[in-house]
Amino acid sequence: MRFQAISSLSRQARDRGLGARWRAALLAGCTALVLAGCNGGDGSSPMSKASKSLSPQTLALIDQKGMTKSSPIVVRIFKEESELEVWKETTSGEYALLKTYPICRWSGELGPKVREGDRQAPEGFYAITPGQMNPNSSYYLAFDLGFPNAYDRAWGRSGSNLMVHGDCSSRGCYAMTDEQVQEIFALGRESFYGGQRSFQVQAYPFRMTTDNLVRHRNNPNLAFWKMLKEGSDVFEITKAPPKVDYCGKRYVFNATPTDPNQKLQASQPCPDYTMPEGLEEEVAARQKDVSTKIASAGALQPVAPVKTGKDGGMHKVFLAKLENPELSAPGSLPPVVKPPGSDYGVSTTEPAPAESIALATADTVTEAAAVPLPAPRPDDAPGGPRIAVAAAPSTGGFFDNLFGGLTSAPTASAPPAVAAATPASAPTPPQASGAPSADAQARPAERAPLPQLAALDAGSNGGFLDSLKNLFGGSAPPAEAGPAAEPIADVPVPPVRPPVPRQATAAPAPQGATRASPPAPATSSVVSSGSATTPGTVQTLPGAAGILAPGSFSAVQ
Repeated sequence: MRFQAISSLSRQARDRGLGARWRAALLAGCTALVLAGCNGGDGSSPMSKASKSLSPQTLALIDQKGMTKSSPIVVRIFKEESELEVWKETTSGEYALLKTYPICRWSGELGPKVREGDRQAPEGFYAITPGQMNPNSSYYLAFDLGFPNAYDRAWGRSGSNLMVHGDCSSRGCYAMTDEQVQEIFALGRESFYGGQRSFQVQAYPFRMTTDNLVRHRNNPNLAFWKMLKEGSDVFEITKAPPKVDYCGKRYVFNATPTDPNQKLQASQPCPDYTMPEGLEEEVAARQKDVSTKIASAGALQPVAPVKTGKDGGMHKVFLAKLENPELSAPGSLPPVVKPPGSDYGVSTTEPAPAESIALATADTVTEAAAVPLPAPRPDDAPGGPRIAVAAAPSTGGFFDNLFGGLTSAPTASAPPAVAAATPASAPTPPQASGAPSADAQARPAERAPLPQLAALDAGSNGGFLDSLKNLFGGSAPPAEAGPAAEPIADVPVPPVRPPVPRQATAAPAPQGATRASPPAPATSSVVSSGSATTPGTVQTLPGAAGILAPGSFSAVQ
């Protein structure tokens, strides 16, 4: 009987031209039931925090900016700046910025989420429906981002329970304070009450400016970020959330297939499609500007690190409060917070240790567990074990001929952590200083022996001082045996230089000659290393090639 009455009301409303408003009201009623259940008001019930009203200050700001409490919203997130924005539709139909919220904590590095457990907070475009709002979250309040979306699934990416929530603690999420998420949750709830079926979250690595993309031009995620910039540009140009579709394993925005019978599918090639007149040209012009400035960027133009080692970020206002708990911040912090770069939590009721603040504000942090250590010298080497220095392969050049008595110490197999510093026969991209990439860590431990320089102390093994003694006469006093040098844990192995082409092979030495014999007096300041060299001239030594910083996340092309 009740169903018949509802059906009759629905038909009457449709007949009177009120169908759209009736459906919106019905949706709002269902949303209210989902979010608030039977518990309303601001009491102490479990659902009271989910139905708490917006503050008078926020309502006044909404009215001041020409918006309504229930108008649609868009959320924009920027990792590097640690900021979350809420945009709201105005009475003119365009969207305007309502508020910017500092993010208390996010985890991972810049770049998309790839797999379950990588601690990456997602990047991309996500739609939040009423069913993704979680009023019973363990982290006060939360809404699920809906990762993976169709684009993520097309690339085989995995992950679950990626949220925007409270409690300032993140393992792949964007964490706010409880007070912040209370208001963001309420703004989303009110937009659903107003008839918005879902609100869009645009999650970016940083603000999508040309300068930022130029600064991150060496990152393997650059192609993916340029694609996200297209969506950001559409939003900025139209002042409305872009219509998001997927095809050819990429995002497309405000696209309409030329053939209405064709569909845009994430894993299928893109059919011919069009964008609104003028929009496509404007987006293309912005993309061209980015590509031009990246191509013209000089070597002296700053480049951002690909991996910071800090495991995410925290807005500076919260770092300031950790340093001085007496300062105010937008919301309360839990008793213990783990700042970026630290492997331990700090109390929020007393000033945090200076070293934890320094790590959180540093550009990069060396992860102790991943820092490659120098190879030690053998225990039986003169003077005891010391730190080995990797040497480039001998080419019979100037120093080899000048110090003919220089010999190599016994070689030892390098541990996996140092093997990456050994010159390889096949050219490989050099790695930037810092923690090795996942590919480097996966290489087998059996590598070529690490060349070592001869001992620097005097002895009978033809060391450096012996060479000087033979060259200039006299004898060096024996070195005192000192304690073994401690390995420097925070100094990464230098990057591998590209192989240096050998010059023409020098004529063989006379039979019986040995490298231990002192060289004949030189008649010029330079001795050729095999090729004809004019006496008195210095042959140019090869310089280091450009270093490519490693990235731990797959580039999306």
